[in-house]
Amino acid sequence: MARVKIARIALAAAVSFLPFQAMARDRADVLIRHATVIDVEHARTIPDQAVATRGDRIVAVGRDADVTKAWSAARQVEGKGRFLIPGLWDMHVHFGGGPALIDENKALLPLYVAYGITTIRDCSGDLPYDVLNWRGEIASGKLFGPTLLSSGPKIEGIKPVWKGTLETGSEADVDAAVAKLVALKVDFVKITDSTLKPDLFLYAVRKSREAGLRASGHIPMADTVGQAVDAGISSIEHLGYAYKAGVKDEARIAADFGAGRLTRAEAQAQLDAGFDPETAIASYRNLREHNVFVTPTLNIERTLAYLDSDDHTHDPFLAYIGPGLRKTYQWRIDRAAKATPEQIAARHREYEQTAAVLPMLEKAGVTIMAGTDAGFLNSFDYPALGLHQELALYVKTGLTPAEALAAATRAGPAWFGKLDRYGSVETGKQADLVLLDRNPLEDISATQSVNTVILRGAVEDRATLDRLLADAREKVAKWNAEAAK
Repeated sequence: MARVKIARIALAAAVSFLPFQAMARDRADVLIRHATVIDVEHARTIPDQAVATRGDRIVAVGRDADVTKAWSAARQVEGKGRFLIPGLWDMHVHFGGGPALIDENKALLPLYVAYGITTIRDCSGDLPYDVLNWRGEIASGKLFGPTLLSSGPKIEGIKPVWKGTLETGSEADVDAAVAKLVALKVDFVKITDSTLKPDLFLYAVRKSREAGLRASGHIPMADTVGQAVDAGISSIEHLGYAYKAGVKDEARIAADFGAGRLTRAEAQAQLDAGFDPETAIASYRNLREHNVFVTPTLNIERTLAYLDSDDHTHDPFLAYIGPGLRKTYQWRIDRAAKATPEQIAARHREYEQTAAVLPMLEKAGVTIMAGTDAGFLNSFDYPALGLHQELALYVKTGLTPAEALAAATRAGPAWFGKLDRYGSVETGKQADLVLLDRNPLEDISATQSVNTVILRGAVEDRATLDRLLADAREKVAKWNAEAAK
């Protein structure tokens, strides 16, 4: 009788426990069902996965059957036959063109989301304080757009070409500029070389690092890449500087230019002719050892190099670019149009020579960071679309689709020290996700097949993304009409 009684108690407990388990399922905000997760780090696919998100975080990832046993959500996204990647990052964008173009610049923000780009790194233009305000408004939910990380105003020399800068002519000026950037709580420091003295460039890099900020920028012709690395530069913007690091006589050319023995054109010609593969590999290994990332910005370089064969006048994406921003493109267009056949051939050759170092950097272990240079002035290098074109050029140049995808999903978080929160589809990570209709590990152009974007946990389905694009076209059409009056 005792055994029977114990068995009945156990049976009753089991029966009562089953519905309790069902009722005790954790509640998520969103469930993505039956998706193939792209593990970017290991370049593999994981089929039939479910991802649960709550707020702006992923709270569960695993086999669909397992996750849905433990989690429920009112909002479900069907991922069957689709591929889930971490949100894309564009690590080199610009906003600018003057105060009259603030609205045109701000209207670009939703375009990034519509193209699956959930984070952008602003590398400074002439609206730095407006952009810093947008950064805060996006973070607080007052403004719709990708997460925005910004350098604020760049550090430059006295009376530089670029506007919106902190002008410095002495070490004391640099100290004051860095202190101001710290007070502005910028995400990193951008330093350019329009009029900045070479020694002050290196000093600005060192002082930025001492202040706890990553430094990025354009290395002056009179400085070597190695000097910038030793000073503590964190990323090299534009592949041309990485090419310069592969020139055997770089130090001699830099010294001769700095002493006035070479003009800029003469120095550049010697750099173009002096590339040495052995020197390059040694330099690139030094970049890797010092954890210096490279942002190639190939899309703008190729676009400008080949303006003779494609004038872009019929690009559909122009429907999203306001008339004021389009006008800023003109100076590069006019300059390219004046080129002789010899100059055009040299332009093509320089691009191809520079692009060829990209697989060498990858082979040496340097982290490639996808960035476009998109924004004002940079003709036909379009915000949002440009990142996908950039990735296609990486693959065309010799990277694998997996390597290109990593450059746009993992490299940015790694540079900012945020891989613990971004860059993969894992429990605890940020709910910035993109559901694609095709597999980007097979064909990198699949990054453009955006079905759904999850931005900080909010679902933006295809219909919503199409509305964002339609709204952008409508705004630009209105501005065009006003400009035509």
